[in-house]
Amino acid sequence: MRLDKFLCETLGITRKQAARLLKEERVTLDGTAIKNGSLKIEEDADVEFDGVALRLSGPRYFMMNKPSGYVCSHDDAYNPTVFILLDEIGAEKLHIAGRLDGDTTGLLLLTDDGQWSHRVTSPRHKCDKTYRVWLAEPAAADTERQFASGVQLRGEKELTLPAQMERVTDDEVLLTIHEGKYHQVKRMFAAVGNKVEALHRESVGQLTLDPELEPGEYRALTEAEVASFLATK
Repeated sequence: MRLDKFLCETLGITRKQAARLLKEERVTLDGTAIKNGSLKIEEDADVEFDGVALRLSGPRYFMMNKPSGYVCSHDDAYNPTVFILLDEIGAEKLHIAGRLDGDTTGLLLLTDDGQWSHRVTSPRHKCDKTYRVWLAEPAAADTERQFASGVQLRGEKELTLPAQMERVTDDEVLLTIHEGKYHQVKRMFAAVGNKVEALHRESVGQLTLDPELEPGEYRALTEAEVASFLATK
């Protein structure tokens, strides 16, 4: 592989930008600054950019404990995005598998594997998502029954799929849904005459948010965690 192509692949930059980095002697091969972008190298070559080792990698998978106030997009004119929390080369190539609202916290999955994220988000696979919900009013006595039967959301033709609710306190519940409609949890409680005050996603599929992650922190998924979604229907 040409060195300039290697830089484009690992840094997510253009060929012109790669040529500029080489000219500035910011790229080294085996400890020596290289200016020739056409130089052929092996994919496991010892290449560094500003002292940081570069490696071609396969698909990447991360979990983040999303803090409140960050939006799930690459660019936003008014709010910080979750991508600025990532200290990863080529972070702009990652996308979110199942977005959260700006004021919602908890488990966020990021990847550059489109097929994998489809397994996570496609309604066909009915991937469970469990949220901890804090309500403005105590949940009504028949809320569990209504959610188990499906409720009518404003603007939707069909009822929601059956969902399971577990009471923690009068105004705190755990809700597990099997689809991902727009603002679904908030709209479900609005449909039964209540209001969500705060929302935190605890799990997706078999994957639960790592309790060691503070808000804004993230880590790579293990091979077993990645594979758990491939085992779903």
